[in-house]
Amino acid sequence: MSEQNNQGGNSNDPRGGGNGQGPPGMRMNRNNTFGWVIILMLLGFLGYMVFYSSGKPEELSSWGEMVSLIESNKIDDADDKGIIVKDGAIIAYLRPEGGETVGRKVSLPIGAGSRDEYVGKLMEIAPNQFREDPSQGWVQALLYLLPWVLFLVIIWFVFFRAMRGGGGGMGMLGNFGRSRHKLVNKEMTSVTLGDVAGIEEAKEEVNEIIEFLRHPKKFQRLGGRIPRGVLLVGQPGCGKTLLAKAMAGEAEVPFFSISGSDFVEMFVGVGASRVRDLFKQAKDNSPCIIFLDEIDAVGRRRGSGFSSGGHDEREQTLNAILVEMDGFETNDQVIVIAATNRSDVLDPALTRPGRFDRQISVPLPDIKGRLEILRVHAKKVKMAPSVDMERVARQTPMFSGADLAAIINEAAIIATMENKDFIEMSDLEEARDKVKFGRAYRSRKVDEEERVGTAYHEAGHTIVNVLMPECDPLHKVTIIPRGQAMGATFSLPEKDRYGYGRRYVEAELRRLCAGRIAEERKTGDVSSGAAMDIRMATQYAKMMVLEWGMSPRLGFVNYGGEEDPNRMLQDKGHSDDTARIIDEEVKRLVDEAYADAERMVSEKWEQVTAISDALLKFETLSASDVEKIMAGEVLDKPTVSELLDAEAAKGAKPDPPTSASTRPDAEPEGGAPPLPSPA
Repeated sequence: MSEQNNQGGNSNDPRGGGNGQGPPGMRMNRNNTFGWVIILMLLGFLGYMVFYSSGKPEELSSWGEMVSLIESNKIDDADDKGIIVKDGAIIAYLRPEGGETVGRKVSLPIGAGSRDEYVGKLMEIAPNQFREDPSQGWVQALLYLLPWVLFLVIIWFVFFRAMRGGGGGMGMLGNFGRSRHKLVNKEMTSVTLGDVAGIEEAKEEVNEIIEFLRHPKKFQRLGGRIPRGVLLVGQPGCGKTLLAKAMAGEAEVPFFSISGSDFVEMFVGVGASRVRDLFKQAKDNSPCIIFLDEIDAVGRRRGSGFSSGGHDEREQTLNAILVEMDGFETNDQVIVIAATNRSDVLDPALTRPGRFDRQISVPLPDIKGRLEILRVHAKKVKMAPSVDMERVARQTPMFSGADLAAIINEAAIIATMENKDFIEMSDLEEARDKVKFGRAYRSRKVDEEERVGTAYHEAGHTIVNVLMPECDPLHKVTIIPRGQAMGATFSLPEKDRYGYGRRYVEAELRRLCAGRIAEERKTGDVSSGAAMDIRMATQYAKMMVLEWGMSPRLGFVNYGGEEDPNRMLQDKGHSDDTARIIDEEVKRLVDEAYADAERMVSEKWEQVTAISDALLKFETLSASDVEKIMAGEVLDKPTVSELLDAEAAKGAKPDPPTSASTRPDAEPEGGAPPLPSPA
């Protein structure tokens, strides 16, 4: 089948090697000959213009100057020289002077009806030196118009013939209507389905498509028809494009790849023309696959308030896609694979069965999927035997496949900069924090008062995290600045969460409030460091009331309203009286959490002080360190200053005491995601 398809692609592609117009070498020679003809014509045109401008006579201003030249005997009286009278001018050839080999030529413009008058004057003063031009000026007019005619002929050959021919050869304007797809086959890509991990259900769907293309009669035996389209939906970085590349590596059919933004140009109608050209070439090479990446660029819902009307270029492109995907020809073995992370904005006519028969969800990987993805990327680097990939997978909840690939790559860079032979666990943890939160600023000079406030802030989070079993287990806490944050408290989820229980959310509210409480009790002041905590606590409380039905006063009702991405003004879904009750319930939930957190911090203030002192001394504490401090033990490990002094004595770059982590302002502490829907 592969050999047959390759032949089909060459014989049907207008730009391919064999289109029924002769061998490729002959057609290439024809194109080269045509190009040389155009170049020679241009050179001839330029040469004529140069010659014509160099032989142009010097113009006289009056009849008196001509008479003066005749009386001073400066007119050359050779047979082919002298004075020539034309319709619009009198041309006089002068004798060579001062070593000139050829004499100058002068011209006196005359009116169209005064030719006979000047002929009579010349008969009186120079009867033997002048003659009339028998061509009556038509030769001069032809010589004047010839360059412009030649120029127009060149324009016609280069541009208009190319447009009519479909943009081949030396075409320029004709190329605008041609599809800008990329033809990929299994020999051109090294990605296979074995390189795709963590999305097993999507791989099974793709395997069905590949199997149908390889053995169509196997499915047609029971009357089944080939799917017309498959829509890959998922968040950025989950592997939609990688899955399409794997299809190109596995399928034994032509694979046309193009982005949605490649259809639209500045010219009206170009997008629809490119769609027609793409599907025409795909049908000529069927069975084949068309991959449309980021289809939401042209597939947005029609008739919304953001459109400019029925003649909008994007809508014309979408209409062309709709017609091509569900036309009268139902036997074309052309499968359209599209990818988007905004399926909510797509036009319903595009996503209905018959066009996109299947919608494959490519979700964020769970702990098993993350482990498989990490192992796939770890094969490409040198990993130490002591590295625990399962622990790294547990430490990266809500990470996408692209994030995990970046962690492995960053860990390799960190290990290389430290002259290590293998990637160690500390490198992977540092890479995880760097990918998620940014680079650590260990050299940043922090005011001591602000440093103390940060230590007590993180100690407050830590103590509540340890005291409440509903929270995820503590992993580590640090006051090393990273990104825009001054510190972080990290928890390690024991499992992936696809929904939130009430006890878990209430525990998170109390943990978020504890940082501000401990900081205020120590410093007697409040700072902006709790801005993200306040924002996250408010979001949790609002979701409990509006979406999750966790308010006894409002009951089992959704007050969030239905979000429509095509409407500029969203409907809030409730009355003003209900809005007042919602505000009261949100305030009540946060106030109760704040009061409970304040009670726990007060009861365990000695442990809060001990944890903050240890943070000021060591900067980073692990979960085991916190357990020792809570039990009243003394930590027996070198401080940051001692490590720096030891490394300075060796003359080497100091290593971090432990893996640093931060609490960024853009992420809730403890690694909890920013409130994804339980659904």
